[in-house]
Parts: sequence; C-alpha cells; structure tokens
Amino acid sequence: MKKVVKDAEVIARETAEKVAAEVKDAPQTVKKATAKVAKAAAATVKEVAEKAEEKTDAVKAEVKKAAAKKAPAKKAVVKESVYLQYLGKEISQADLMKQVKEIWTKQMKNKAADLKSIALYLKPEENMVYYVINDDVTGSIAL
Repeated sequence: MKKVVKDAEVIARETAEKVAAEVKDAPQTVKKATAKVAKAAAATVKEVAEKAEEKTDAVKAEVKKAAAKKAPAKKAVVKESVYLQYLGKEISQADLMKQVKEIWTKQMKNKAADLKSIALYLKPEENMVYYVINDDVTGSIAL
C-alpha cells in the first residue's frame, strides 16, 4: 500500500507541477487573448464607423436633394407702366403719382409717411386728372 501512496504522491506532485507551470503561463495566455479581443473590437468599431459615415453621407445627399427641390423658384419681377396718349400728349402713371405726392408733401406740408393711398381719375376730355388721397383729400391737376 505504501507503493500506491508513493505513486499517488508522485502523480500528485507531477500534476501540481504541471498546474503550477500552466498557472505561471496563464498571464501570457490572458495577455494574448486580451490582445486578440482588443484587435477584434477595434476592427468592429472601424466597420461600424465606416457604415455610419456612409449612412451619414447618404442622408446628407438626400437632405441636399430635398432642399433643392423645395427651394421656390424666383418669380420674375414684371415691370409695369401705364401711359395716357391723347391729342399728341403722353403722360405716364409714374409722372402723375409723382406730381400728386409733391402736392401732398410740398403744397399741403404733410409727411410722406402719412400718405396711405392715392386714387387717380383721368379725364382726357377735360384735360384733367382728379386725385383722392387717403380717401378724404381731393384735388386735380392739368394734363
């Protein structure tokens, strides 16, 4: 029985030495495994970042397209003018408005800011233009 105990002790000692050697090598194994995990994690993070960048670029392109589609077209400004031609005379609406505004500011001594509306009534047969300013002041000027 002593032999069995001695054999068991030898086996136990050898096993303990193997385990001790493996435990001694464990930090190296853990370092290697940690390095592999870190490398795999970095690769995964890089892939995710690249995909996110691609999606961001795609979204930016879509936003740019949508903004271009939604931008209202600029309307062309139409230049309008009215001229009265009668018995060899020609007078424009702008000239008549200018004369009425001068009457309001210079002759009547009012402020231009107080001018709210002007209505003109052309009567070529009388050679006159009648005006109504701010719905209450009336007058006339000769064509």
